[in-house]
Amino acid sequence: MTEETLTQLGQIAELPESPDAANLERVPNPQPGSLYLVRFTCPEFTSICPITGQPDFAHLVIDYVPAEWLVESKSLKIYLGSFRNHGAFHEDCTVSIAKRLVDTLTPIWLRIGGYFYPRGGMPIDVFYQTGNPPEGLWLPDQGVAPYRGRG
Repeated sequence: MTEETLTQLGQIAELPESPDAANLERVPNPQPGSLYLVRFTCPEFTSICPITGQPDFAHLVIDYVPAEWLVESKSLKIYLGSFRNHGAFHEDCTVSIAKRLVDTLTPIWLRIGGYFYPRGGMPIDVFYQTGNPPEGLWLPDQGVAPYRGRG
């Protein structure tokens, strides 16, 4: 996909009814062959509990090393927003996001940290990565403190 075929950038785009209906778009990596990390932070991720319908809130940190493709950021925002009315457990949300990005981008490496705020007095943190990070990659800490009243 190139900038000419992007369907969401530069225009009004509605939130899809579900993550499966979301159009996650990609653009060519302008620096193929260079070892670098791309980080997206989503401090206001929301989904709903599939059992109770109560809202769940999380701070997501997505790190990936691109190969041929980059995720187009507006489409990522819309994709993440599509979880707002989607019923899924924390673990399913986090791992599904990672797998969708891997399927779309085929990155060299990817990791995601899903730091969910507590409900019932207990936070749940979910971590997923595709393997060991590439040798020589500068990999900063995700910057989310262990739970003590996240903010």
